[in-house]
Amino acid sequence: MGVQNPREIREALEGQMLSDKASQAVMSKGRKRSEPECEIRTCYQRDIDRVIHCRTFRRLKRKTQVFLSPEGDHYRTRLTHTLEVSRISRTIARGLRLNEDLAEAIALGHDFGHTPFGHAGERALNSILSDDGGFKHNEQSLRIVEYIEKNGNGLNLTHEVRDGILCHTGDQLPQTHEGAIVRIADRLAYVNHDADDAARAGILSETDIPEDICSVLGFRYDDRINRLVLDMIVESGRVGKISLSPHIAAAFDDFRSFMYERVYLNDKAKSEESKVYGILSGLFNHYMKNPGEMTEEYRKIIETDGLKRAVSDYISGMTDNYAVHIYEKVYIPVGWQVR
Repeated sequence: MGVQNPREIREALEGQMLSDKASQAVMSKGRKRSEPECEIRTCYQRDIDRVIHCRTFRRLKRKTQVFLSPEGDHYRTRLTHTLEVSRISRTIARGLRLNEDLAEAIALGHDFGHTPFGHAGERALNSILSDDGGFKHNEQSLRIVEYIEKNGNGLNLTHEVRDGILCHTGDQLPQTHEGAIVRIADRLAYVNHDADDAARAGILSETDIPEDICSVLGFRYDDRINRLVLDMIVESGRVGKISLSPHIAAAFDDFRSFMYERVYLNDKAKSEESKVYGILSGLFNHYMKNPGEMTEEYRKIIETDGLKRAVSDYISGMTDNYAVHIYEKVYIPVGWQVR
């Protein structure tokens, strides 16, 4: 028997250290296109690198999480949300002896399909495409890693990572425990950090969160995250399924409902949403009439998937700043544009 390379050593360690419920790299269902294994990295570690080094990941830093054009540098963006989900997911996976690398790869790519301007942008694009199946960011995330990235070649990620990205939200559940972790960790992260950002923005304060929620989950941001993560590790280990305990889950559902009422769908948020619809619908109409102004990689999509799909792919991939810049360039007279 020859000397093992670093990847083979890591795969052997996974067999010794991980739970029998874990997704071991050596047992992966593989990639759509077969390719030689890396001598250093497992397939899931390789997927982490592919996600981090692609252009879509870099654009997340210029995409809204919740607050449009916030004043100050401390508000979450789509990128910082992604990093928080990644760390929470790894912590839970470690506590349950599941595959941290798989959980991280899924978490890092789960929001690739988000439009500019956060969920307001997703709702706007979904409305624009309502007669053509609508728009869902999880489906777009999968489309990006499978087809759009690397000039139409995709990232050729493993089956388990692609499944986790698609199933991090929506009706379809992930096939792996690691994917199930990301699905819940995503919600734990955004509900808590959006409350933190909302307090920074003056929309609510810590004392506005109902006491019956805080008495269960904690009165501070860091306390709530800690309580939820620990509960998820303990309960999942007890029942053999990735979940929160019933008492904690009920309080968290109440917290999420509170956030929708007070932050996500409040009057200020809804008033901004009409502006987002105006920008995205304006851009959509422009590129439907002028497809030649899209970059070559998106013009190629017209040949295979049609003009609407290509325009949707192009606009959904824009950052907030770029979408505003193009909208001004197309629709605002030069003398009126902000310099």
